[in-house]
Amino acid sequence: MDHISQISSFLSRGIILLTLVMITLFTNPTLSSINRNPLQDFCVADLEASPTNSGYPCKLQVTSEDFFYSGLNTPLNTSNPKGTAANSANLMTFPGLNTMGISMYNVEIAPGGYNPPHSHTGATEAGVVIEGSVLVGFLTTNYTLYQKVIGPGDMFVIPPGLIHYEGNVGKTQSRLLTVVADDLPSEVVLPHTLFATKPAIPDAVLMKAFKADSKTINMLRTKFTT
Repeated sequence: MDHISQISSFLSRGIILLTLVMITLFTNPTLSSINRNPLQDFCVADLEASPTNSGYPCKLQVTSEDFFYSGLNTPLNTSNPKGTAANSANLMTFPGLNTMGISMYNVEIAPGGYNPPHSHTGATEAGVVIEGSVLVGFLTTNYTLYQKVIGPGDMFVIPPGLIHYEGNVGKTQSRLLTVVADDLPSEVVLPHTLFATKPAIPDAVLMKAFKADSKTINMLRTKFTT
């Protein structure tokens, strides 16, 4: 089997696996934050209107184009400090996902790149590796680490709200397709949350938490300035 055929095979397997993931997320209420409204089939978000506390109003004139999206195909550039980049299909880029409780991401990671420890509040994440070797791990609330290096066609799942990370441990570019059970998931990036807040968390709090002196805390802050 030549290289192109292998990639096509991996892509086909990835699409099948991701379809199964989405079916699971949609049909299992414990995994999804879907806000179902029995009075209507859908609510395509009108992003030109002002949002309220309950979100964006529904678009009045809907066409077929509102239910299709090509933005995941946009080329990605991983030449950044983290070595990662992603195309997002969420409420703000694909308004047809409004109230559907799901979003999708095309993620690329350069060799040696890592998506730092982060979490999505209340939302399950699942995905499949399309190319490369990826280390995926998550931490539980009793401080247990689960992680594994996975390759093309392999799937992973992150339980709701837990801290997790992904990294490229191979020698070539890696790519993943992921889904999160929220149409606009929050992302809490642990290092930035602790060291790049404005106003800053008091030194005394961080010194006590990390058993470090103020010089170390200030040094860490300089690494995560926004």
